[in-house]
Amino acid sequence: MRHISIAATIILAAGAAQACGSDTDCMIGDRSYRIAMPEGHDGTTPVPAIAFAHGYRGSAAGVMRNGSLRGLADELGAALIAFNSVSGTWQLPYHPSHMEADGSAEFAYVDAVLADAARRFAIDSERIMATGFSSGGMMTWNLACSRSAIFAGFVPVAGTFWMEPPESCGTPVTSIIHIHGDNDSTVPLDGRVIGPSKQGEVDAALAMYSDFGGFAPVSEGQQYGTLTCDARANDAGDMLTFCLFEGGHSFRTEFVRFGWQQLKEAGRL
Repeated sequence: MRHISIAATIILAAGAAQACGSDTDCMIGDRSYRIAMPEGHDGTTPVPAIAFAHGYRGSAAGVMRNGSLRGLADELGAALIAFNSVSGTWQLPYHPSHMEADGSAEFAYVDAVLADAARRFAIDSERIMATGFSSGGMMTWNLACSRSAIFAGFVPVAGTFWMEPPESCGTPVTSIIHIHGDNDSTVPLDGRVIGPSKQGEVDAALAMYSDFGGFAPVSEGQQYGTLTCDARANDAGDMLTFCLFEGGHSFRTEFVRFGWQQLKEAGRL
């Protein structure tokens, strides 16, 4: 009986060590992420997900404290997966603190997060939308260019490539909905110099991706609540949409909702 008790204790301890969620880090090597399943989830039915990249000096724990974002995920019946950078900074190409980075460490991290989340939780891997704010928006653009096949679509908010976009992307064309404040002074539409680097120009990223994906104009100046959007599409039904709102460097949950609705209507989610 004593041996059985000891074995049971070891099993319970191992289970507790593996447990993670919205309040506890899910560990993958020396990196981590957090996840919140939709309220009332039965634990077995696969659900879609919103994968969110935080801004500069942010954290996965901080994302999970955003009650509005959590509420939207619950409303959509989606999991919320919060990526976690190293020391609050994404290691992206030409980042002023990581000028030597090529992004591969972050891309491998995201691959590992999605694989781990699908193993531990009931996630529908075919219906995951990537989004993020500020430097998290920069992360989102880089993922769209390097990991398009593992996401249903991308919604970068107030962030683009550092310096300039790549000449082309290495993965299949996808749908991108870029959202930005028309008076953003932190990440201006035309970029700004920071140390040895420079934030990229949003127009340059959109032009590169439009050429890469064979996008053509569909509509201009369409109003969706606080957003004014210009839309492009290609023959495969992918979308490249650029939306502006009046204001500066800010994030609103409604932006994520809009991106989700657009991708869903397009049959991507």
